[in-house]
Amino acid sequence: MSLGDDHGYGDSSRGDDGGYGGSGQTRTRLPDRPGDVYGGARRGRSSSRSLITVVGVVVLLIAAIAFANRGDDGSSGTADGNKPDSAPTAASGQRPVKSKTGDIPSGFAHDEQGAQSAATNYGVVLGSTGMFDAAQRHAIVNTVYAPEGAAARQSDLDKAYSNEKFLTNIGLDKNGAAPNGQTFISRVVPVGTKVTSATADSATVELWYTSLFGLSGQGSTNPVSESWYTTTYELKWISGDWKVTDFTQKDGPVPVGRDQKASTADDMTKAVEEYGGFTYAR
Repeated sequence: MSLGDDHGYGDSSRGDDGGYGGSGQTRTRLPDRPGDVYGGARRGRSSSRSLITVVGVVVLLIAAIAFANRGDDGSSGTADGNKPDSAPTAASGQRPVKSKTGDIPSGFAHDEQGAQSAATNYGVVLGSTGMFDAAQRHAIVNTVYAPEGAAARQSDLDKAYSNEKFLTNIGLDKNGAAPNGQTFISRVVPVGTKVTSATADSATVELWYTSLFGLSGQGSTNPVSESWYTTTYELKWISGDWKVTDFTQKDGPVPVGRDQKASTADDMTKAVEEYGGFTYAR
């Protein structure tokens, strides 16, 4: 998983886009522990920015799609007044992968659809609780990253995920384990993808997703909450599969929250234990 806003996810910045920053460096923002508890009112997004900044640490997380069809004021259309083309949302019916490496999907198709499926499935595993366990983290990084970048990523991520202050702030012990009687939840839920550029052996894919992060269980001081992000993955076709070479991340698009009562800690724990994940395809 990545360490960044509100949850322990990463925030990467690049100098090729004014919206991401101009330093060309990647930074990881590690959060302070939220102060609200289960059953409380929904947190305002503007007040959940207590973060510890660790500069130079490369972390991983996921993709972007702007809000579509939020009203047409004429500024988002093409010259003839029509809206620009968007990626289709219907399933193609093609199998997303041929195999898996460990528990990680692999063997994606050598086309744009395969690149989107790879970015989505990689985003899910990079945002999982497995990133907080050293052995699982090493397996994940070695599987999803291009070989020439995996070693450097590994070193940076080991430093980030073993930061005791960060782990304490999110309620975990120095080994990344949850307290007795509590369940640590870190799950990425993809919403959509699109390809912004592609060649025969490379692709840039944006992934828009929501994430669940926190501790469920009685006495949790970091209850499970949701956030929304977009991560742009740079992918390269290497040895018969798509691999990550770089990424950038930004907040949102964020929908308006409904006034729904928060579930109890027991219900949240039960849901996470009983509802499994998916292999994602375009």
